[in-house]
Amino acid sequence: MRFLGINAIFHDPAAALVVDGEVVAAAEEERFSRRKHGKRPVPFSAWELPELAAAWCLRQAGLRPEDLDGVAYSYDPDLVAPGAGDPGPRRPSGRAGARSWDLPARDTAPDWEELRTTYARRAPAFLATALPGLDTAQVRYVPHHVAHAASAGLAAPYRDSAVLVCDGRGEAVSHLAGHYRGGDLTVLAAQELPHSLGLMYEELTEHLGFLRSSDEYKVMALASYGEPRHLGALRELIYTTGDGGFRVEPIDWSGYAKALGRGDTEADERDGAPAGGGGLAHGGTLTSDHADLAASVQARLEEVLLELASWLHGRTGERYLTMAGGVALNCVANTRLLAEGPFEDIWVQPAAGDAGTALGGALYLAHLYGEPVAPMTGADLGREWTEEELGAWLTGARLPFRRPRDLAGAVAEDLAADRIVAWFQGRSEYGPRALGRRSLLAHPGRAANTERLNAVKGREPFRPIAPMVLADRAHEIFTRGPLPSPYMLFVHDVRPEWRDRIPAVVHTDGTARVQTVDRAAEPLLAGLLDAFEARTGLPVVVNTSLNTAGRPMVDDPRDALECFGSAPVDVLVLGPYIVRRGEVGAS
Repeated sequence: MRFLGINAIFHDPAAALVVDGEVVAAAEEERFSRRKHGKRPVPFSAWELPELAAAWCLRQAGLRPEDLDGVAYSYDPDLVAPGAGDPGPRRPSGRAGARSWDLPARDTAPDWEELRTTYARRAPAFLATALPGLDTAQVRYVPHHVAHAASAGLAAPYRDSAVLVCDGRGEAVSHLAGHYRGGDLTVLAAQELPHSLGLMYEELTEHLGFLRSSDEYKVMALASYGEPRHLGALRELIYTTGDGGFRVEPIDWSGYAKALGRGDTEADERDGAPAGGGGLAHGGTLTSDHADLAASVQARLEEVLLELASWLHGRTGERYLTMAGGVALNCVANTRLLAEGPFEDIWVQPAAGDAGTALGGALYLAHLYGEPVAPMTGADLGREWTEEELGAWLTGARLPFRRPRDLAGAVAEDLAADRIVAWFQGRSEYGPRALGRRSLLAHPGRAANTERLNAVKGREPFRPIAPMVLADRAHEIFTRGPLPSPYMLFVHDVRPEWRDRIPAVVHTDGTARVQTVDRAAEPLLAGLLDAFEARTGLPVVVNTSLNTAGRPMVDDPRDALECFGSAPVDVLVLGPYIVRRGEVGAS
C-alpha cells in the first residue's frame, strides 16, 4: 500500500512517501522552493503547501496521485481548543512578563488560530489542486503530536519503546508522552497549551535577537559560554507537575538580561562570552548576561526533560526511549538525558522538527492499515542525480572539471592542503543536519577553520562546527554520548589528548557534535576519512552543511554551482567530478 504524508501548518513544510511499509522518499519543500523553513512574508508565513516535494516523492516511486491509498495531513483541526491562543507572525510581546501566545489575538492581529484551522479544513482541496487526480476522500487528519510520535516510535530500530514528544505547539497541546508496543501507541500524558517548553525556548531566542522558530540552535550554542546563574529562579517558573506534565509560567526576560545593545566588548571577552553577534537584531552585541541567561534556560530545560523521562520510564518500564518534536533537536539535552536518565538507549528522529510529521503521518496510516512498518535505515531520502546529469550541469556551466581515478584520495589531498571542499554526493538528507551528502568539508587541525567556515557561511562566530569520523574509530577520540552516532543528535566530550589536535571541531566546553560514518553503508566517505588520515594522521574531517546564511541546504546541482560561485569555497566535488577554484577559467 502507498501512503503520502504532508506537513503544511506551522513551518518546515514537507512530504514523505511510504510504500509497503518502507520509507521511499522524504523531502522538505525548502529544498525545492529555496525559502528556508518554508517561510514567506507575513501574514501567511508558515502555510506553504509542499506541492513540489509531494510531486517529487510520487515521481521517485513512479506513482500518480490516484495510485495512493491514503494521504496523512499532520494536523487535526477538530482538536483545536477554543481560545488556545497563538503567537502569530510578528505579534508584539505586550506587557512585561506575558507570553505572546497568552495575549488576545483579536486585539493586535487577525485571529491566526481561526485562519489556520480554516486552512487545515480546506487542505484536501488544496492538495487535490496541487496533485491532480488525488481523491480528497483519501486525506486523513493525523494529530500533530501523534504524527511526531509515529516518526519516532515507528521509525526506530526498536519494536517497543517509550516515546516523548516536545515542541512549540500542536492543535491544543505542546507535548506527548506515550508507549509504543507492537506498533500501537498508548498516550499516557499530554500537556495542554499555553504551557510549552518549545515556545518558552522560542521566546528566549527572540529576546536574544535571533529568529524564533528558526535559530533556537544558536541559543544552545551560546549557552556553552555562560553560567546558569538564574537556574534557581527559573525552577520556580518552569517545573513538572508529577503527572507527566509541566508548567511554564510567564517569564519577564528583560529582568534576566539587559536589552540588546552594544554591550561591553572588552568585559565580554574577559568573561569568556563571545563578542560580536553577527546577524543579531538592531546590530546588537551579545554579552555575558545573554550567555548566562541562555545557559540557565538550557540547564532548566535539561532538568525538566530528565524529570519527564523519569516519570515516563516509571509508567512504561521500557529500556528504550524514542523522541521527536523540535525540542528533540537539542543535542546537548539529548546527551544529558541519555547519560543521567533511566533509559538504556535513546533514538531521535533525524527530522525531529515539524518536517518529520510528514513521515510520521505516512507511517501512522501504514500501520493503521495493517502494513508491517520497517525501521528507518538512514536520512538519505531526498533527490539524487546520475553521473551523466551532473557532468551535463558542469559542461553547461562551462567549468573545467576532472574525474580522478581515486576521488577519495584526490579530495583528501585538497583537505590536507587546507582547502575548503563543497561535497555533493548521492541522495540529499531529510532533516536539518548535513550527513555527508550536502556538506562543506575542511581540515580539523587548523583552529582558524572554525572562524573561516563561519565566515564562508555568514554564521555567528560563536557557533561550533562538527566532526565526521569512522564509527570504528570514534571511541578513540570521543567519550560520553552514544557511539555510533550517525545523525548528529548528541554531543560528545573530546578526549583531552585530542583537543589540541582537532581544535576546529572542539566547542568552548570541550564537546563536539559527532557524526559517525559506517564503512559498509558509506564506502566513499570511509575512503575519504582513511585517505585524509594517511596524509595528516587525523581520522577526523570537519563537516558542516553546504549552504550560506539564511539559505536552505544545497539540494540540486544548480544550488551547488551557485554556492560555489558566490562563496569562498576552494573545491567543488559534484558526484565523481572535481572543480578547483584555481583551475576555473584556465581552459
